Amino acid sequence: MGKVSAEILDRKGYVIRVLTIDNPEAANALSLEVISSLEKELRLADADMSTRAIVLTGKGKFFSAGGDIKKMKTKDDMFSGEANELRRNYRLGIQRLPKILQDIETPIIAMVNGPAVGAGCDLATMCDLRIAGESAKFSVSFTKLGLIPGDGGTYFLPRIVGLAKATEMILTGRMYDSKAAQLMNLVHELVSDKELRDRCIEVAEEIAANSPMAVAMAKRALRNTWNADLAGQLDLLSAYQGIAQSSSDHQEGLNALLEKRKPEFTNR
Repeated sequence: MGKVSAEILDRKGYVIRVLTIDNPEAANALSLEVISSLEKELRLADADMSTRAIVLTGKGKFFSAGGDIKKMKTKDDMFSGEANELRRNYRLGIQRLPKILQDIETPIIAMVNGPAVGAGCDLATMCDLRIAGESAKFSVSFTKLGLIPGDGGTYFLPRIVGLAKATEMILTGRMYDSKAAQLMNLVHELVSDKELRDRCIEVAEEIAANSPMAVAMAKRALRNTWNADLAGQLDLLSAYQGIAQSSSDHQEGLNALLEKRKPEFTNR
């Protein structure tokens, strides 16, 4: 059960999409239905040239509790079958999320409005930025259930908080409050719950005001640094810069700066 709803915020020339995990009865657990719905909405957003930024959040008091504990117990949904079937369920189920979140070029802000647990915490780490409200909590709780982060969390978390802290989080399964999350750089900004949505939209608008072409290529280049050597990264950057420097957006940025006005980028 569950789905992801999309709210489109028209900002006169560009769009910001707010995607909300809508499965509050299960603390916004990531069921196969939710995964498919989120994948669909992310692809729609990325294919829309007018969409400049995405904000991802959860309905109600949870960001996401990760896997559905009841379905784990009854071996339903993605938790059904024997060992090899379970392996396939992960590959064709929850592991679709890290792949699409790595692949799409539109920047994604995780608006962490409450507990982000297990795969819910990992989902937040797959986003480009994480802004949290005071009631947010984070836990990579897999080992407490005799599991491992099968969704790819061991790839993302160490790259954000460092290997030592990621090891602590994963091996202990400890719950961290929003202030602790900010101290370990898991959270970029911490604001009051009341201010959370407005702040996320404000940051999304700040990103959206820049050249979408440059933002998309910068995001892809940043992600590439996780695996590339210096020579490979420099080759990628020279190719991207050649595209950017010959673009209309680059000329508009220069003209706007010289004319002391806000640029009007067209993604060309």
